[in-house]
Amino acid sequence: MKKVIFTTLFLMTAALTVGAQKFALIDMEYITKNIPEYQQANNQLNSLSEKYQKEVEALSKEAENLYKQYQQSSEKLSSTQRNQREETIVAKEKEAQQLRQKYFGPEGEMKKKQEALISPIQDKIYEAVKQLAQRYGYDIVFDRAAAENTMFFASPRIDISDEVLSKLGYSK
Repeated sequence: MKKVIFTTLFLMTAALTVGAQKFALIDMEYITKNIPEYQQANNQLNSLSEKYQKEVEALSKEAENLYKQYQQSSEKLSSTQRNQREETIVAKEKEAQQLRQKYFGPEGEMKKKQEALISPIQDKIYEAVKQLAQRYGYDIVFDRAAAENTMFFASPRIDISDEVLSKLGYSK
């Protein structure tokens, strides 16, 4: 009997605790669209990405052209010349792959540039959200943009995106 009473009290306390939590929403996509520095950083990253992609594609194209030339003339070449050309083609393909890794790999230039340009802005947004959550007693703040696939409805009154922008110094 004591177990049943204790379990019932525990469940009632847990239910009251869960019900007392305050939630808020932000729309990170909306927030970042309204921060000019973020848009500038994004444009800079896109330009850099295009530049790097062109460099990688140029090397890949060189390797492809070398291979086509090799195919056309391989019958006329000695085995030593064929081996040299094959090694040249493989080296060019490897060079293109290394350049791709250097620019777009997990430790690549794009990742470093993104961290340098975007991370400080994201940190400011996080800090503003944290301060607002503490000020208004929110226990959890969800990102509506990240949860689009699972969130069917959210009341606009719990969306604090405009307050975050205001806290960052951008009025909407």
